[in-house]
Amino acid sequence: MKDTFYNYIQQLQDTITSKLEEVDGTAKFREDLWERAEGGGGRTRVIENGNVFEKGGVNISAVHGELPKAMQAYFNVGDVDFFACGLSLVIHPKNPFVPTVHANWRYFEMYDKQGNIVASWFGGGQDLTPYYLFDEDAVHFHQTCKTACDKHDPEFYPKFKKQCDAYFWNAHRNESRGIGGLFFDHCKASEGFGMEQWYDFVTEVGNSFLSAYVPIVERRKDIEWNETHRTWQEIRRGRYVEFNLVHDKGTLFGLKTNGRMESILMSLPPHVQWVYDHYPEAGSEEERLIKILGEPKEWI
Repeated sequence: MKDTFYNYIQQLQDTITSKLEEVDGTAKFREDLWERAEGGGGRTRVIENGNVFEKGGVNISAVHGELPKAMQAYFNVGDVDFFACGLSLVIHPKNPFVPTVHANWRYFEMYDKQGNIVASWFGGGQDLTPYYLFDEDAVHFHQTCKTACDKHDPEFYPKFKKQCDAYFWNAHRNESRGIGGLFFDHCKASEGFGMEQWYDFVTEVGNSFLSAYVPIVERRKDIEWNETHRTWQEIRRGRYVEFNLVHDKGTLFGLKTNGRMESILMSLPPHVQWVYDHYPEAGSEEERLIKILGEPKEWI
């Protein structure tokens, strides 16, 4: 399974980066290959200063070795070995009317000292972070997620949508990072739904990503904007940074397992503001966004 899934994310990385380069029309992804001293490595691809995308990364990695002490405590396990592979992406567009997007699909195994698999699971999801909210974009993104889920289990979308709303919650701000999507983790084999079925589901979601996001980019990338819009975008990007550095489990895992720092922190946007005690103008589109982020909404 680990070889099958790693082959899949290699191909998916190629597909996504090629399409995003086509959409941008100017910038190309820079590729870095890296190795982890304890075992494994990855292929980082970053796009910067494009016509559409100000900064973005589409990264894959496959790392293995002894599970560090800090992560043993986190997973509540003893001295075990592990393998983890996945694709993680974050795209920060230049135009404030185009939303930021994040996605991740991953596979994990743990082994005893004889090399036997003692646990394995899939995880992942995709979520949208708009700065100016267009309801039709939110509906499109969520409908694409739901369509992918419904092919495997009608209970998946409501369950994983709810988990997404709960996970991407900036508790210290009492607001959501964005308008959600899907989040699933520790997807293990159970009666009637084995790891092959989970693989089919996760790859279904991965394959749906471009159709969930690209139409939104195409609709909004040429809208005229001014410095007021840009300032709001940078303030909201600050909340994105706060979540990734305070709450995000993927960032924690990368830091605790001696991952490549540049790849872990590629999710951070290049221009951000923190304005003291900032509140948007009453009745504005900015205030409307804040109100919706304060209470997750059912979009479909």
